[in-house]
Amino acid sequence: MTAPIKNYNKSELQRLDLAHHLPAQADYKELHELGGSRIVTRADGCSFWDIDGKEYLDGMAGLWCVGVGYGRKELADVAYAQMLELPYYNTFFKTANVPAVQLAAKIAGISGGKLQHVFFNSSGSEAVDTMYRMVRYYWKLLGQPYRKTFISRQNGYHGSTVLGASLGGMGGMHNIDHQPVEAIEHIMQPYKFGLGFDETEEAFCNRAVQALEDKILEVGAHNVAAFVGEPIQGAGGVIIPPHGYWPRIEAICRKYGILLVCDEVICGYGRTGEWFGHQTYEVTPDIITTAKQLSSGYAPISATIVSSDIAEVLREKGGDFVHGYTYSGHPVSCAVALKNLEIIENENLIGKIQTETGPYLADALASLKSHPLVGEVRSKGLIAAVEIVSEPGTNQRFGGKEGKAGPIVRDTCIANGLMVRGIRDSIVMCPPMIIEKSQIDFMVDTIRKSLDEAWPKLRGI
Repeated sequence: MTAPIKNYNKSELQRLDLAHHLPAQADYKELHELGGSRIVTRADGCSFWDIDGKEYLDGMAGLWCVGVGYGRKELADVAYAQMLELPYYNTFFKTANVPAVQLAAKIAGISGGKLQHVFFNSSGSEAVDTMYRMVRYYWKLLGQPYRKTFISRQNGYHGSTVLGASLGGMGGMHNIDHQPVEAIEHIMQPYKFGLGFDETEEAFCNRAVQALEDKILEVGAHNVAAFVGEPIQGAGGVIIPPHGYWPRIEAICRKYGILLVCDEVICGYGRTGEWFGHQTYEVTPDIITTAKQLSSGYAPISATIVSSDIAEVLREKGGDFVHGYTYSGHPVSCAVALKNLEIIENENLIGKIQTETGPYLADALASLKSHPLVGEVRSKGLIAAVEIVSEPGTNQRFGGKEGKAGPIVRDTCIANGLMVRGIRDSIVMCPPMIIEKSQIDFMVDTIRKSLDEAWPKLRGI
């Protein structure tokens, strides 16, 4: 479904934007100097258009989320129908609604195993907050309230709430409020290109895995509640762990009796070529947090998915789990998400990623390896990164510091009609799951062209 083209007053919208709108994760001083935000007016398929009519191939699927692409009339229709039938009711006071119940059952079916229980929220950050409180409550019910410490990874991302930012390992976010939530520890990320360039994959994996066990022993296993990690670190720069990393991480969690939590907000619902990233890496977490592609971004919703072992403790030992949100289990969001999962299944989008577009993207990116500015390309399914280096065959950076080249190449890609993110010196991409091979070709060709065009600027850093 192509959205109708409307005539907007650009100058007035930019004036209002600067006067009143505070966009997310922005440098507001820089935004004023630039004259305001890029204003997006419509989207269809894998593309969106700005207010000037310029088309962009959306290599980021919005914000890692628009899996089934833009302009899906069936999702708009189901939202409209649900708004007429039941636009809203809460899930407090022993209450549920039909779409929430049906969606919980559907998610339990695709999660499989013991991951059979679902708590709905509105965002990935809220899903993480729910996980945190549920884990703490679980250990309290078991008579072990001293299990308060959560271990996560440096450069991991777990949301923008106070808890999510503290649990995540991003220094820039901690600089705002100094990681206010206590009893959170961070270990090294499994980022071989950056942290183990001269090591074998096996040696680096050993070191990254050992970091978890060392931290558990340092804190005291009896004090540790859970280890939390993304199967692939998305916002950290598409950090794909070395072979064997996740099964060994799970084994350590089981050895010391701590819970394993997989943050699937980015990886979940097909991105890696399986329903979930933990399935790709053949591990069985106790809890997974999900959002984004659950509704393909068409409606705000997230799900914290909990194992039967934890749910049984909550049911047998607990009183009220005093936690929830106004929009938990929102009927419109749940109806849209249910239809979105149906589209993913009916169009076999996960199978397509696994056997067609995922391997095609990997092969296309491999053609960039010979470019003198490219130190590494990596991908899993339809999530990928290109590392920019100053010297071929090394992991050296322009200006001797990470983060100088990435924004320059990113901005050049965007000017050339491709939306990607520049995370430090990685160009990362996460296109809609409906992307075609010709669009993958455009994406990779545009990155190559943009590297060439950015090279003179990079030399001057």
